[in-house]
This record gives sequence, C-alpha cells and structure tokens, in this order.
Amino acid sequence: MTTRKRIILSLLLALASCIGLQAQNVSDLIISEALAQPDSTGILDDYGRRSGWIELFNTSTGTVNFAGCYLTDDLSDLRKSPIPKTDSRTKLGPRQVTLIYTSGNGADGSFYAGFTLEPGSTIYLVSNDGRTIIDSLAIPENIPEGKSVIKLADDIRQKHFVPVDTPADPSPRILNGNQDSESKAQQMAQQDPHGWTLTVVSVCVVFSALAILWLFFWLLFDLPAKRAAKADKKEAAPDEEVAAAIAMALNMEDSGDDYAAIAAAVHMYLSTSAHDEESFVITIKKASSAWKAKGHNFRNSPR
Repeated sequence: MTTRKRIILSLLLALASCIGLQAQNVSDLIISEALAQPDSTGILDDYGRRSGWIELFNTSTGTVNFAGCYLTDDLSDLRKSPIPKTDSRTKLGPRQVTLIYTSGNGADGSFYAGFTLEPGSTIYLVSNDGRTIIDSLAIPENIPEGKSVIKLADDIRQKHFVPVDTPADPSPRILNGNQDSESKAQQMAQQDPHGWTLTVVSVCVVFSALAILWLFFWLLFDLPAKRAAKADKKEAAPDEEVAAAIAMALNMEDSGDDYAAIAAAVHMYLSTSAHDEESFVITIKKASSAWKAKGHNFRNSPR
C-alpha cells in the first residue's frame, strides 16, 4: 500500500470515528418533561394502563443511541433502571422525543422504568458508564394530578432548556415551547425575500478569497521569479558591452591582426581601463596603447 493510500485510509477511519462518536453522544439528551400522577385524561401505555412517564428529547442534529443508559430517582443507586442495549428503537433521531413509562416494572419492556414517579422526587438520566449524570428534573411536591413538569428552551435555536416552575398541561411526544419562533434564516428570508443581500455577500466573500489567493501565490512564486529574471538580465548586460567593445576595436584596428585586436579589446574592457561610466559606450585610449610600437607588433611565425 502506497503512502498516499495509507493517508487517505487514515483520514477515512478518523472521519468514521468522529461520526460514530457523534452518533453516541448521549450528553445531547435531556429530560424534557415528566408526569408523576396521571388523571383520567392521561395517555395509555402498551398494556392499557395510565402510568406516569418520562420524556427524553434529543437536542442535537444527529442520531443518539441511549441504549445502556440508566434512569433513577435515587442518587445512591444510579443504575436503578437500566435501558436495554438490545432494542434498536433506542436510537433517537435529531430533535426527536420518546417516552419511558414509570410503571415500576422494568420487565414490561425497553421503555419502562423500574420505579414509579412520586411528587417531591427528582429524576436523573445517567450515562451508559453508570456514573455520569446527564440531566435531571425535579417534580414539585404540590403538583396537581394530571399536570406535568416541563423544560422550555431559552434560546432561539432551542438548544438549551430550563425547567418551568408552573405546572403545565401534559404534551407527551411533542417538543415543548413555541415552535413558531423564527430562526435567523427565517428572519432573513422575511427581510430579504429575493436574496439580494445574501447574493452580494456571497460574491464579495468569493472574490475576496480569490484576491487573497492571488496575492499569496504572487508573493510566493511570481515575485521571486521576477526578481531572479531581473538579476539574470542585469548579470547578462555586460555581454552586450563586451560585444560593443569588440565591434569598436575591430572597426578601429587597421593592422589586420583581428584576433589580437579582439583580445586587446576584451582585456581592456575587463580591466576597466578602456571605457567610461556610460553604458554601452567604450572609449579607446590610443595614447596608452602599445600597439603602434614596432617592437610589439604581432608577426607571423617564421616558416
């Protein structure tokens, strides 16, 4: 297996683990409502009885499996009523609720607690480790028969719920609170029905990101390349001056010894004694040249 395949496989496994952890995050569950003393209008359980019940609510946007968790009304016994691990119905969808009847006999089924609710007691939802208390809800001692204790969201996204002191009419399997409250997206849809604001903001964000990317790559690649090209051009400039010096030397030399003239011109140019400070302009100093001396004339080798 190549290194690239190993990296991709590791990333996929990490992603799958994160998804699995999100699906098992039981801390997103709350006790949203509880009824201790049902009256003649209360709902019936699977056995036709009017029992008390506990409502669990999944506040997250992912599925939560609460199998293996515990319900109790006794802090000294956090594992008093376990929720079976073998029932697939314990997977609670996002923003969904479910009921667990407090019939007093956990053998009645997966959604039956092994204790009964009494006024003045407190219910605890315990994590599947048997030690961590996820949520709790206190039932007042003077609560009337047929009334329930509820939690209402105190934020627009309905993520955080707080208990309400006033007894409420039971609403089993229904999310508590004002379901007509508008989210920010709904408010924006009313303020900008045609979506022009969102379009302008999106276009600005996209072009800003492109401008930042262009600036980044220009600083990273183009600017060093241009500097290098400019430096190379600057270093290559003397070649043109050398060519000019050679051309001028050949033009002024009348002895016919071409190679000697070329060598002299190049030597004088490189020694900076044959030109001034002007670029591409060579000044030949005839007075300092020894080529006119007869003793230094180049001659053909004797045969």
